[in-house]
Amino acid sequence: MTDRPDVVGFGEAMVLLQPPGGNQLESAATLEVHVAGAEFNLCAAVARLGLRAAFCSRVGRDPFGTRLLAEATALGIATDLVKTDPDRPTGLFLKDIRPDGRRRVHYYRAGSAAAAMDASDAVRLLASRPRVVAVSGITAALGPGPLAAVTTVAGQARQAGSSVALDPNLRPALGPVRDQAARLRPLLPYADHLILGVDEAGPLFGVTEPGAVFAAAAAAGAGETVLKAGERGCFVLVDGTVVHLPSDAHRVVDPVGAGDAFRPASAQHPLSGPPRKGSP
Repeated sequence: MTDRPDVVGFGEAMVLLQPPGGNQLESAATLEVHVAGAEFNLCAAVARLGLRAAFCSRVGRDPFGTRLLAEATALGIATDLVKTDPDRPTGLFLKDIRPDGRRRVHYYRAGSAAAAMDASDAVRLLASRPRVVAVSGITAALGPGPLAAVTTVAGQARQAGSSVALDPNLRPALGPVRDQAARLRPLLPYADHLILGVDEAGPLFGVTEPGAVFAAAAAAGAGETVLKAGERGCFVLVDGTVVHLPSDAHRVVDPVGAGDAFRPASAQHPLSGPPRKGSP
């Protein structure tokens, strides 16, 4: 990669299969094929803003891995930092919408190429010296190797002149949420930007009221914090005052991916200036 990327997303992208038109997985005759993943979605949003986005991960040497790389390229996401694994498959998940409106997701990511990521992937990422590296709790929950990779990225990003944007992305499908939150707490002092939802603030900090969340985040060592509140918009701290930024949305149609797209614009100045000085 010749140009320093503005944002590198570090995590797993997977192929998504879902029935068209609100049909159910158990009865659908056809399935739509998409590419998705928290960090991948974020990179797509960054590229659409006209910034240099890159994705760092591993994919299988299989048709789904080829499709994922092609989709990234079509979206303007650089794939130089993606490693192809000849022995492990690209992850897969399926989603449908139940009659009551709930989303049902089934993951097939055990043993995937991205689940085998380790600290060497972090070294490859940091060598590109991104202005911002975006990590999430999803990657940290994939196993010991990915957790070591996220920890390495967070701990060494400032030496590379990079800021760290952390989204907890606590997912019940990845194990007990309290365990996921416990894994992330040691990373908070390295987070220059912390972007979390109200539903994640409770497990992470034990509080959900915006002012209390900002105080807890600051006490934990996190930098600029943005609290997402779904259809209510978000909350930010400006000169010590909690400010509510309402959403234009009046009805939630599908929350999946909304937070990923929100992240690039969530911090007041996510790409301006160097990371915070010093270390925890």
